Amino acid sequence: MREIAIYCAGGLGREIACLIRSINEAAADSGSQWRFIGFFDDGKAKGARNEYGEVLGNMADLNQWPTNLAVVIAVGSPKALNAISGKITNPKISFPNLVAPDVKWLDRQNVTLGKGNIICSRCVISCNVHIGDFNILNFRATVGHDSTIGNSNVLMPDVRVSGLVTVGDRNLLGAGCTIIQMCKVCDDAIITANSVLYGNAKSGITYLGNPAKKTKLF
Repeated sequence: MREIAIYCAGGLGREIACLIRSINEAAADSGSQWRFIGFFDDGKAKGARNEYGEVLGNMADLNQWPTNLAVVIAVGSPKALNAISGKITNPKISFPNLVAPDVKWLDRQNVTLGKGNIICSRCVISCNVHIGDFNILNFRATVGHDSTIGNSNVLMPDVRVSGLVTVGDRNLLGAGCTIIQMCKVCDDAIITANSVLYGNAKSGITYLGNPAKKTKLF
Protein backbone atom coordinates (compact mmCIF):
# COMPACT_ATOMS: atom_id res chain seq x y z
CA MET A 1 0.00 0.00 0.00
CA ARG A 2 1.39 3.38 -1.03
CA GLU A 3 1.89 6.02 1.66
CA ILE A 4 0.44 9.49 1.15
CA ALA A 5 0.46 12.72 3.14
CA ILE A 6 -1.28 16.07 2.73
CA TYR A 7 0.51 19.40 2.82
CA CYS A 8 -1.66 21.77 4.90
CA ALA A 9 -3.92 20.59 7.69
CA GLY A 10 -6.61 23.27 7.29
CA GLY A 11 -10.12 22.98 5.94
CA LEU A 12 -9.15 21.98 2.42
CA GLY A 13 -6.61 19.51 3.78
CA ARG A 14 -9.31 17.86 5.85
CA GLU A 15 -11.54 17.66 2.77
CA ILE A 16 -8.72 16.00 0.86
CA ALA A 17 -8.35 13.46 3.66
CA CYS A 18 -12.02 12.63 3.04
CA LEU A 19 -11.31 12.39 -0.69
CA ILE A 20 -8.50 9.89 -0.06
CA ARG A 21 -10.88 7.84 2.04
CA SER A 22 -13.48 7.80 -0.75
CA ILE A 23 -10.83 6.78 -3.28
CA ASN A 24 -9.78 3.93 -1.01
CA GLU A 25 -13.36 2.77 -0.57
CA ALA A 26 -13.89 2.71 -4.34
CA ALA A 27 -10.63 0.78 -4.83
CA ALA A 28 -11.24 -1.76 -2.08
CA ASP A 29 -11.50 -4.69 -4.48
CA SER A 30 -8.51 -3.73 -6.60
CA GLY A 31 -6.00 -3.37 -3.79
CA SER A 32 -4.82 -0.02 -5.21
CA GLN A 33 -5.28 2.02 -2.06
CA TRP A 34 -3.45 4.73 -0.18
CA ARG A 35 -2.21 4.62 3.41
CA PHE A 36 -2.72 8.13 4.72
CA ILE A 37 0.01 8.90 7.27
CA GLY A 38 -0.79 12.51 8.20
CA PHE A 39 -0.17 16.17 7.38
CA PHE A 40 2.72 18.56 6.90
CA ASP A 41 2.09 22.20 7.77
CA ASP A 42 4.35 25.21 8.38
CA GLY A 43 1.72 26.90 10.52
CA LYS A 44 0.91 24.11 12.97
CA ALA A 45 3.04 22.45 15.61
CA LYS A 46 4.43 18.99 15.00
CA GLY A 47 2.19 16.49 16.79
CA ALA A 48 -0.94 18.65 16.56
CA ARG A 49 -4.00 16.69 15.46
CA ASN A 50 -7.33 17.13 13.78
CA GLU A 51 -10.04 14.53 13.27
CA TYR A 52 -8.19 12.97 10.32
CA GLY A 53 -4.60 12.75 11.44
CA GLU A 54 -1.46 14.20 12.95
CA VAL A 55 0.89 16.95 11.78
CA LEU A 56 4.17 15.19 10.97
CA GLY A 57 6.26 18.33 10.58
CA ASN A 58 6.90 21.30 8.31
CA MET A 59 8.60 21.87 4.96
CA ALA A 60 12.05 21.13 6.40
CA ASP A 61 10.80 17.82 7.76
CA LEU A 62 9.20 16.92 4.44
CA ASN A 63 12.39 17.66 2.53
CA GLN A 64 14.26 15.32 4.87
CA TRP A 65 11.66 12.52 4.77
CA PRO A 66 13.65 9.29 4.41
CA THR A 67 11.27 7.06 2.46
CA ASN A 68 9.17 7.28 -0.69
CA LEU A 69 6.05 9.35 -0.04
CA ALA A 70 3.25 10.73 -2.18
CA VAL A 71 2.20 14.26 -1.23
CA VAL A 72 -0.87 16.26 -2.22
CA ILE A 73 -0.85 20.03 -1.68
CA ALA A 74 -4.16 21.23 -0.26
CA VAL A 75 -3.88 25.02 -0.47
CA GLY A 76 -6.61 27.21 -1.95
CA SER A 77 -4.36 30.11 -2.98
CA PRO A 78 -2.85 29.72 -6.47
CA LYS A 79 0.30 31.68 -5.59
CA ALA A 80 0.83 29.71 -2.39
CA LEU A 81 0.16 26.47 -4.25
CA ASN A 82 2.81 27.38 -6.79
CA ALA A 83 5.30 28.46 -4.12
CA ILE A 84 4.89 25.35 -1.99
CA SER A 85 5.24 22.98 -4.93
CA GLY A 86 8.50 24.71 -5.84
CA LYS A 87 9.94 24.36 -2.34
CA ILE A 88 9.58 20.58 -2.15
CA THR A 89 12.98 19.32 -3.29
CA ASN A 90 13.13 15.86 -1.71
CA PRO A 91 13.62 13.33 -4.57
CA LYS A 92 11.65 10.73 -2.58
CA ILE A 93 8.48 12.83 -2.84
CA SER A 94 6.02 12.22 -5.68
CA PHE A 95 2.87 14.11 -6.61
CA PRO A 96 -0.04 11.90 -7.66
CA ASN A 97 -3.26 13.08 -9.25
CA LEU A 98 -6.16 12.56 -6.84
CA VAL A 99 -9.45 12.10 -8.67
CA ALA A 100 -12.78 11.52 -6.93
CA PRO A 101 -14.47 8.24 -7.94
CA ASP A 102 -17.59 10.04 -9.20
CA VAL A 103 -15.83 12.47 -11.58
CA LYS A 104 -17.54 12.34 -14.99
CA TRP A 105 -15.17 11.94 -17.94
CA LEU A 106 -16.75 12.34 -21.37
CA ASP A 107 -13.65 10.74 -22.92
CA ARG A 108 -10.96 9.90 -20.37
CA GLN A 109 -8.58 8.70 -23.07
CA ASN A 110 -8.71 12.14 -24.66
CA VAL A 111 -7.73 14.07 -21.52
CA THR A 112 -4.16 14.71 -20.37
CA LEU A 113 -3.20 15.35 -16.76
CA GLY A 114 0.12 16.51 -15.40
CA LYS A 115 1.00 15.83 -11.77
CA GLY A 116 -0.30 16.90 -8.38
CA ASN A 117 -3.84 17.71 -9.51
CA ILE A 118 -6.89 17.39 -7.26
CA ILE A 119 -10.24 16.79 -8.97
CA CYS A 120 -13.04 16.70 -6.44
CA SER A 121 -16.45 15.07 -6.35
CA ARG A 122 -18.99 15.60 -9.17
CA CYS A 123 -16.64 17.43 -11.51
CA VAL A 124 -17.25 16.99 -15.26
CA ILE A 125 -14.37 16.93 -17.76
CA SER A 126 -15.21 16.99 -21.46
CA CYS A 127 -13.11 15.77 -24.43
CA ASN A 128 -9.73 17.00 -25.67
CA VAL A 129 -8.95 18.70 -22.36
CA HIS A 130 -5.39 19.32 -21.21
CA ILE A 131 -4.67 19.98 -17.53
CA GLY A 132 -1.16 20.82 -16.29
CA ASP A 133 0.31 20.46 -12.79
CA PHE A 134 -0.95 21.23 -9.28
CA ASN A 135 -4.45 22.40 -10.18
CA ILE A 136 -7.41 22.12 -7.82
CA LEU A 137 -10.86 21.55 -9.31
CA ASN A 138 -13.24 21.83 -6.41
CA PHE A 139 -16.72 20.33 -6.12
CA ARG A 140 -18.87 20.31 -9.30
CA ALA A 141 -16.39 22.24 -11.46
CA THR A 142 -16.81 21.62 -15.19
CA VAL A 143 -14.27 21.96 -18.00
CA GLY A 144 -15.57 22.07 -21.58
CA HIS A 145 -14.23 20.54 -24.77
CA ASP A 146 -10.89 21.59 -26.27
CA SER A 147 -9.92 23.60 -23.18
CA THR A 148 -6.50 23.91 -21.57
CA ILE A 149 -5.80 24.52 -17.89
CA GLY A 150 -2.19 25.48 -17.07
CA ASN A 151 -0.50 25.10 -13.68
CA SER A 152 -1.40 25.99 -10.08
CA ASN A 153 -4.93 27.16 -10.82
CA VAL A 154 -7.73 26.92 -8.26
CA LEU A 155 -11.27 26.39 -9.55
CA MET A 156 -13.69 26.86 -6.68
CA PRO A 157 -17.02 24.95 -6.41
CA ASP A 158 -19.43 25.18 -9.37
CA VAL A 159 -16.98 26.91 -11.72
CA ARG A 160 -17.97 26.47 -15.37
CA VAL A 161 -15.21 26.61 -17.95
CA SER A 162 -16.77 26.47 -21.41
CA GLY A 163 -15.31 24.95 -24.56
CA LEU A 164 -12.19 26.26 -26.30
CA VAL A 165 -11.07 28.16 -23.20
CA THR A 166 -7.42 28.66 -22.23
CA VAL A 167 -6.53 29.21 -18.57
CA GLY A 168 -2.89 30.08 -17.88
CA ASP A 169 -1.11 29.75 -14.53
CA ARG A 170 -1.92 30.70 -10.91
CA ASN A 171 -5.45 31.92 -11.55
CA LEU A 172 -8.28 31.88 -9.01
CA LEU A 173 -11.73 31.18 -10.46
CA GLY A 174 -14.26 32.01 -7.77
CA ALA A 175 -17.23 29.87 -6.79
CA GLY A 176 -19.94 29.74 -9.43
CA CYS A 177 -18.15 31.85 -12.02
CA THR A 178 -18.44 31.11 -15.75
CA ILE A 179 -15.80 31.47 -18.44
CA ILE A 180 -17.57 31.79 -21.80
CA GLN A 181 -16.30 29.79 -24.77
CA MET A 182 -13.11 30.83 -26.57
CA CYS A 183 -12.02 33.18 -23.77
CA LYS A 184 -8.48 33.28 -22.40
CA VAL A 185 -7.51 33.79 -18.77
CA CYS A 186 -3.83 34.76 -18.71
CA ASP A 187 -1.82 34.42 -15.45
CA ASP A 188 -2.42 35.51 -11.83
CA ALA A 189 -5.96 36.73 -12.50
CA ILE A 190 -8.96 36.50 -10.18
CA ILE A 191 -12.47 35.94 -11.50
CA THR A 192 -14.73 36.63 -8.55
CA ALA A 193 -17.62 34.43 -7.41
CA ASN A 194 -20.62 34.24 -9.76
CA SER A 195 -18.97 36.49 -12.34
CA VAL A 196 -19.32 35.75 -16.08
CA LEU A 197 -16.27 36.37 -18.24
CA TYR A 198 -17.16 37.13 -21.88
CA GLY A 199 -13.72 38.36 -22.99
CA ASN A 200 -10.09 37.71 -22.15
CA ALA A 201 -8.77 38.20 -18.61
CA LYS A 202 -5.41 39.98 -18.45
CA SER A 203 -2.63 38.90 -16.11
CA GLY A 204 -2.79 40.14 -12.53
CA ILE A 205 -6.27 41.69 -12.86
CA THR A 206 -9.38 40.98 -10.78
CA TYR A 207 -12.72 40.73 -12.61
CA LEU A 208 -16.17 41.14 -11.07
CA GLY A 209 -19.76 40.99 -12.28
CA ASN A 210 -21.88 39.89 -15.25
CA PRO A 211 -20.38 40.80 -17.61
CA ALA A 212 -17.12 40.60 -15.66
CA LYS A 213 -15.15 43.86 -15.61
CA LYS A 214 -11.90 44.96 -14.04
CA THR A 215 -12.17 45.91 -10.40
CA LYS A 216 -9.90 47.04 -7.57
CA LEU A 217 -11.88 45.01 -5.05
CA PHE A 218 -8.76 42.99 -4.13
